[in-house]
Amino acid sequence: MSLSFLKHRDAVTGILFSLIGLASAVGAHQYPLGSAMRMGAGYFPLMLGVFLAILGGAVLLRAFLSRQRHVIDRLTLKPVLLIGVGVLTFAALLGSIGLAAASFLLIALAGLAHHESRMRELLPLGLFMALFGAGVFVWGLGLPLPLLPA
Repeated sequence: MSLSFLKHRDAVTGILFSLIGLASAVGAHQYPLGSAMRMGAGYFPLMLGVFLAILGGAVLLRAFLSRQRHVIDRLTLKPVLLIGVGVLTFAALLGSIGLAAASFLLIALAGLAHHESRMRELLPLGLFMALFGAGVFVWGLGLPLPLLPA
């Protein structure tokens, strides 16, 4: 059994962008919005959410107006589960094992979601992303994140 969608990836992307944008815009109302001259804590998330929802709507519209068709032979859950487990593992272990190790685990688990991924490619990527995350968030922005296990 195969499913046929118009530009399936674009349609899914448009739906996800719209849902995330709307959720962000709704969540931003919990914070003071302020004005364009004196922005409150909720102003930027609201604007970002609205723009993301509009972008998602445009991508979704483009998917339905396209004449290209994509056939999906089977729905695979392995990539979705591995990426989801990677993100949840990162969030759960960030405080205990540090940003560097949690980033490395996230890259390793998410990388295994692709059937052609190899550990010899994922190891340098994980190392680079751990260093990049440390450079940006810990050293550059000065966020109080543990870098290494405590």
